[in-house]
Amino acid sequence: MRQSVAPSRMSHATSLASQANNTAALNRLLEKKKEHEAVAALERASALFVKRIEGLADDCEVMADAGQVHGQVLEQWPNMFRILGLFLANRQQSAESEELETVPSSVAGERLVRIPLDQLVADDSNPS
Repeated sequence: MRQSVAPSRMSHATSLASQANNTAALNRLLEKKKEHEAVAALERASALFVKRIEGLADDCEVMADAGQVHGQVLEQWPNMFRILGLFLANRQQSAESEELETVPSSVAGERLVRIPLDQLVADDSNPS
């Protein structure tokens, strides 16, 4: 008797089905690998973006501190102009009073004078 070819055909059909399943699984595996690589690249780009944003935040903090210092300096300008105005008015009054008074009204000895102490001490220690 002749052997049947049906069992061999069945095994051939199952091998074709398993090859199709293997090909589909390999395609899906390759797709998942690409997806994983894309997610990893996105994470690296995100980490780089975070570093850049942190650098910008640090720069903004430095600029904010500099703005506060500038504000403090600008706050002092009105006082500076007020003091300068007082000085100029006092100087002008002094000049006018010197023109009016030809004889100084200050008593002798009221003027500050620099006395060289080194020479006095040297003269006192060496009486000749």
